[in-house]
Amino acid sequence: MRKIVWIFTMGCLLLLLSGCSVQTNEREKLRDLEYTLVEEGKAPEGLQSILEEKKQGAFKLTYEEEGSLYLCIGYGEQKTSGYSISVNELYLSENAIYFDTSLIGPSREETVAEAPSFPYLVVKTEYVDKPVVFQ
Repeated sequence: MRKIVWIFTMGCLLLLLSGCSVQTNEREKLRDLEYTLVEEGKAPEGLQSILEEKKQGAFKLTYEEEGSLYLCIGYGEQKTSGYSISVNELYLSENAIYFDTSLIGPSREETVAEAPSFPYLVVKTEYVDKPVVFQ
């Protein structure tokens, strides 16, 4: 009986230690993904209709067509014109694609229209079968 308890205890200990093995950080960048900005109105037809429906509110979406992956982000209604979106990073990790963007407001010197705008961005990159994390 004592031998069985010892074997069970050692098995549990080995299981715990193997669970503590060194793992790669799931956010560790494997490589940057190359991308192109898609001009407004130049997205594939199916995606363009989705964008028209969603652009008034904030959204994040992906769209795949013909071996390309389209990453789309919209920041919803802004009170004036003059907003833009910058891509901070787009990279591949072991477990996901990370897409980091920022909304940039109009500069103080810029003349803006006092009409609502709906800034959104679409980028086209290679298709990779991994989830996308928008940051």
